[in-house]
Amino acid sequence: MIFDDSVRRWTESTERAPVEPVGGRSTTLGSMLYDEAARERWVDEPPKRIAAPERTPFERDRARLVHAAASRRLAAKTQVVGPQSDDFVRNRLTHSLEVAQIARDLARTLGCEPDLVETAALAHDLGHPPFGHNGERVLADAAAGVGGFEGNAQTLRLLTRLEAKTFGYDGRSAGLNLTRATLDACTKYPWPLDEATVPTGVHADGSPRVVRKFGVYDDDRPVFDWLRSGAPARRRCFEAQVMDLADDIAYSVHDVEDGIVAGRIDLTRLDVAAVRAAVRDWYLPDTDEDALDGALARLRSIGSWPSASYDGSRRALAALKNLTSDVIGRFAEEARSATFAAHPGTRVRYEADLVVPDDSRTEMAMLKGIAAHYVMQADDRVLAMAGQRELLAELVEVLASTGSEHLDTAFAHDWAEAPDDAARLRVVVDQVASLTDASAVAWHARLTRPGEPPGPGVRTL
Repeated sequence: MIFDDSVRRWTESTERAPVEPVGGRSTTLGSMLYDEAARERWVDEPPKRIAAPERTPFERDRARLVHAAASRRLAAKTQVVGPQSDDFVRNRLTHSLEVAQIARDLARTLGCEPDLVETAALAHDLGHPPFGHNGERVLADAAAGVGGFEGNAQTLRLLTRLEAKTFGYDGRSAGLNLTRATLDACTKYPWPLDEATVPTGVHADGSPRVVRKFGVYDDDRPVFDWLRSGAPARRRCFEAQVMDLADDIAYSVHDVEDGIVAGRIDLTRLDVAAVRAAVRDWYLPDTDEDALDGALARLRSIGSWPSASYDGSRRALAALKNLTSDVIGRFAEEARSATFAAHPGTRVRYEADLVVPDDSRTEMAMLKGIAAHYVMQADDRVLAMAGQRELLAELVEVLASTGSEHLDTAFAHDWAEAPDDAARLRVVVDQVASLTDASAVAWHARLTRPGEPPGPGVRTL
């Protein structure tokens, strides 16, 4: 994992230092900008008394997320190449940590609360099922008649229901019971399925965008309506925009880095026409050739852009890390400068919008296009993804047909309390979505082919 020195350097001059405790509570200048409503929790909790000064509500949110079981499972979920393929390449957990580091530094320089934004970044992939967006397609089909499935809506469900920490007066789980502002920052698509638009293009992992993007299932509407109280319809809060940019920066840069280490990408020998075509097909269909070529030229002008092929040596690895750091710092600084110019006042919640220059977005798309052409479209990856979809569909089918017999205890209880078949199918989807890549393969083998090893078609890359 890379903690980018260049990002740290450009934050040092504007970092918001802690201020003196107020009423026994440590705080920061950024956290003081959030009102009581932003700090409110779905279920009231008595204040905790500890020896050290009490943490802010946003520091407490971050701690709850870090200790959540769903966070640990990200270590065994697909990013671009599978978790078992190499010790160096990223999984969902290492990706989330890197997104969190970028997001925290961006928040610090922009003036919003770093702990809040970091928590949203750490949570942004929690709802991803086994095999990422590829698995999301399968669960969306399986749940089509019961409200659908979407990774971001599943994240909200985890945070407010499935990841048990607090229970309400009605006896139902309130999940981690995070603050309103933190949950809002985790909400990338603040609308239900019936308001979602038809998707186009592809995801960062190469799978086509066939699942409509939305942020809440119908039976999670009460907490969604509470966290969105007073928010403009369909508008993401500033902190969610920062989290989303950090995610975009991280995977545009790190997917290329992983592809280089895996021997699939050589930045000194790019097929520019093929990369350009991938960008148009997947990300920016209306961008002209000159704009794409200009973006690549700007990237190649970065001093750390390689002049020799990667050979796996320590010197080559150090150079690659420096390139990654420089590119991330470049994107972050450009967004910071543009946002400051557009919004010189307070930048929290709904008082401002993040501004990302068009040139930065085109450069990020070029990096994604490089990964798309050399990694996502590889024949072995396409074959593996087809096997993954078949495996997950079969797993949903067998679990739905066997009742609570094979479900984990918590989900077996949900099954027993479900009022109808639709609710029981949602329990099965929740169970399958909670699995890691490896456990999904193991469950499938155990339930469909007892005593047989998993077939080669279901491996991850």
